[in-house]
Amino acid sequence: MAAADQPELIVETDAEALAHAAAERVMARIAANPSRIAICLTGGSSPKKLYQLLDSDAWRGKIPWERVHWFIGDERFVPESDPLNNMTVARAIFLDRSAPPGHIHPIPTAIENPDKSAEAYQRELQSFYGADRLDPSRPLFDLVLMGAGPDGHTASLFPGYPAIEEAVRWVVGVPKANVAPFVPRVSLTLPALASCREMLFEIAGHDKQAILTRLLNSENLPAVRARSNGETVWLVDQAALPEGIRGGR
Repeated sequence: MAAADQPELIVETDAEALAHAAAERVMARIAANPSRIAICLTGGSSPKKLYQLLDSDAWRGKIPWERVHWFIGDERFVPESDPLNNMTVARAIFLDRSAPPGHIHPIPTAIENPDKSAEAYQRELQSFYGADRLDPSRPLFDLVLMGAGPDGHTASLFPGYPAIEEAVRWVVGVPKANVAPFVPRVSLTLPALASCREMLFEIAGHDKQAILTRLLNSENLPAVRARSNGETVWLVDQAALPEGIRGGR
């Protein structure tokens, strides 16, 4: 699927089924790559059921932890000890139990400011990738997990903010968030997020119905503009679907 194409819409019955479908897609991407694997995680509430599932006895043993590296698409500029820290949440739910410490790549927040943090994380991504420019034929990530906020933001790319137009840098500082918690952020940019084999959005719950309506109407929102250079999938549950749409696979 080219980046300009419409995403594939997959509808699951509820949030539990959605988490299982997401886990299956994570495992499919891992199985497709026999060498080093890079997965970019997301924060917020949408991935928590998936993370809990990956930590369960039924799934944890299926992951070749020694080959998988874990990154994060955006971070709140708060200390790692803060419960608002996205990577800290992911580590607590599933990473710290199984992933080698050197395979977990948090955005550094014990640093001067979000811009310096963004520069440091960009250097880390470039070192991992082995180049300072992204090659469309060689994705940075195997899988990028994404969510959609009530204003249509994704990662920490907010509607109308200059970061959404960044075309050169891989990571940017975001001085102020558009939604709570109103703390500075650090976010990967659209080109960096697009450098993946699959971009997987998880959108669940009745409270996401309004924004999903806007996304399906192709409004000029960050979550609409975010596209993989490979495959883009919107995985949603029935509760999030707008009235009049009853989807299936």
